[in-house]
Amino acid sequence: MRVTTPLGWAADRWTLGPRALRWGTTASLVTSVLIVLGGVVVRVTGSGMGCPTWPTCDGTNVIQLVPDSIHLLIEQTNRLVTGLLIIAVGWAIVAARLQRPRDRMLTRLAWSMFWLVLANAIAGGVTVWVRLNPWVVAVHFVLAMGLLACATFTWHRARWTGGAGPRPSAGSRAVAWALVFVTGAVVATGTLVTGSGPHAGDAIEVPRMGFDWNIVVVVHGVAAVSVLALAVALAFRLRAEDGGTLALRRVGVFLLVLFVQLALGTTQSLLGIPEVLVVLHVTLAALVWIGALRVLLDTDPRLWSVREHQLVAQLEPVRAPDDERAHPVD
Repeated sequence: MRVTTPLGWAADRWTLGPRALRWGTTASLVTSVLIVLGGVVVRVTGSGMGCPTWPTCDGTNVIQLVPDSIHLLIEQTNRLVTGLLIIAVGWAIVAARLQRPRDRMLTRLAWSMFWLVLANAIAGGVTVWVRLNPWVVAVHFVLAMGLLACATFTWHRARWTGGAGPRPSAGSRAVAWALVFVTGAVVATGTLVTGSGPHAGDAIEVPRMGFDWNIVVVVHGVAAVSVLALAVALAFRLRAEDGGTLALRRVGVFLLVLFVQLALGTTQSLLGIPEVLVVLHVTLAALVWIGALRVLLDTDPRLWSVREHQLVAQLEPVRAPDDERAHPVD
């Protein structure tokens, strides 16, 4: 007996077009960035304990219709963004499952976004329970970056056509992978800078990581300059390759955002880490992370070769026997 899931039952009866899928994955990616933005606003405004409990906000109500403080309003709004994210991810999951032909990898990516949203929400709750322990906050941020990565992969997959043609060389692909890994190191060291810095997330005394802030800032800066060097090296390699035109455009946009990010990070350190610049810096960090992943996806198209083979198999017409082709039925 065949067991059919609700989405499988719906897919047997209805189909959604590529446009619905593109909108769903775009909404998921945008709201994933908004989650990062909301989190940093909570931190720099000292609203981390605006809702002192989780999953409720005040021990009784999930939402206070009339917030009694600005900190509660900010934290509550941040939690509501998670609701928007769940709607967007749910839209992407349904749209991916109702595509024809079905792309199983796309469906898996969409579901992975859901599980990462759930893990991130739980991590956010734990940060409240442990009174903003900086290590737990760092895990919370890293999970948000993981969600951004999955949303980027899903967004890209929804628009990928598996086109043939020349591809960047193995050397360029290796540099692109190195770019992603070092960008990940920049994100990781950024959590150490934040966890050791002055913006603890609340007016109460919050424990900080035991690192020398000046040292972790230097390590973070060196990692960022390494990303810049790798991106420039990749651009020079792609310029000389027939299959590197699209990837080169991605690297150009990535370098533009990275230059702004480096300038902003330097400025905020010189000015004593003002709150507005911190918000911009962390939001740009999310965009830099997305940019590094997009460079990789366009430099190493082999990542989607499974779908290319799958679609060929699914779209290949069924051949009729020789005698039926010779004597077609009117």
